[in-house]
Amino acid sequence: MVKRKSFALRIDAGILEAMQRWSKDDLRSLNAQIEFVLRESLRKSGRLPQPKASARAGDRESID
Repeated sequence: MVKRKSFALRIDAGILEAMQRWSKDDLRSLNAQIEFVLRESLRKSGRLPQPKASARAGDRESID
């Protein structure tokens, strides 16, 4: 199981509204959408290792 941590996030109101619309379009919770965007950005910049095949399958099954 993935270890989760909580923290407060201060965010511009316009960015928050855009993320809420995007999360609804993608049928994700706001939290899941923010995590998705962060993960993709980290992966594309080479700062996050590629997930294993079994981990990727698990990500598709669990939608927050």
